[in-house]
Amino acid sequence: MMADYDNKPEATQGSMDLTEHKKTFAGFIRGSIWITGLSIGVLIFLALVNG
Repeated sequence: MMADYDNKPEATQGSMDLTEHKKTFAGFIRGSIWITGLSIGVLIFLALVNG
């Protein structure tokens, strides 16, 4: 028997709770900024020590 794709609930625009999504995205951005800053700091440190 094949899958029944017609038996799905209808989506309603704007009905999903996005609070957890927004907190997760904010954490991802914050972590990305920290990792980028640390990486740049390590590269500068290596350039100064090697020079």
